[in-house]
Amino acid sequence: MYAALFRFSLAAFLLGAVGLVHAEGLAVEVVDDAGSRLRLAQPARRIISLAPHLTETLFAAGAGERVVGSVEYSNYPPAAATIAGVGSYAQIDLERVIALRPDLIIGWQSGNAAAHLDRLRALGFPVYVSQPDRIDDVASEIERLGVLAGSSAVADRAAASFRQRLAALQKRYGQRPPVPTFYQIWKQPLMTVGRRQIISDVIRLCGGDNVFASLETMAPTVTVEAIIAANPEAIVASGMGDSRPEWLDDWRRWTSIEAVARDNLFFVPPDLIQRHTPRLLDGAELLCQHLETARRRRPKK
Repeated sequence: MYAALFRFSLAAFLLGAVGLVHAEGLAVEVVDDAGSRLRLAQPARRIISLAPHLTETLFAAGAGERVVGSVEYSNYPPAAATIAGVGSYAQIDLERVIALRPDLIIGWQSGNAAAHLDRLRALGFPVYVSQPDRIDDVASEIERLGVLAGSSAVADRAAASFRQRLAALQKRYGQRPPVPTFYQIWKQPLMTVGRRQIISDVIRLCGGDNVFASLETMAPTVTVEAIIAANPEAIVASGMGDSRPEWLDDWRRWTSIEAVARDNLFFVPPDLIQRHTPRLLDGAELLCQHLETARRRRPKK
């Protein structure tokens, strides 16, 4: 049954693609974050997104109406919640993907299993791989998705606006005194962000100093003892939802930590800082304000 469904769906996909060639007639080409060159005979009209942040960025690039499939937690903008589901970023429903007849799939390098992306390529689908590790990568991502979807007019404006806002934040906070910062993703296991994670770049933008920036892992597990030894001046937590996680206050028992002694326990909603989207600058602005609070609370010399 699966094989028959695949043959029928792929044949329909190819026939539809031929029709688009005649209708559009303009090839598009980009290099993705994995360094692969992707060429489409015409801008994509049926796109599947394999991560919530990619769905959001596609909308920002003016391609929201072309997204026919997305994964769980693709909830922004509100229109994204109405898109057909294809599983989760960790467990993709291949049969559902095939049935939706995409002419482009957008994957997440550090979130989707490499085997899943390879399987999709083997089925004949063009796959663009995303992995923005620095804040300014978000702007170039918007532009490239705009090229692939034929919505560059919208995407280029969005990217320019992003860069303008980023430059303003860099000018305002880039030369501020450094604040040693511990960013906590989760409690059990106790997880933080390493050097290559985009949140480390946000901390740098705000004049902060990630106390675990020497770690190469994207989301390393650390110990309470290591955090006490690092003695951060600010502890920033995200959690899972829009509310401040209760476990952030668990740090109050460790009064030897500078952040605890000065009440520098801060919260940034995860959707604003843990998604590689234009809203990352909303999270950055909030984090920068928190680190400014930490600076104001320093003892007077």
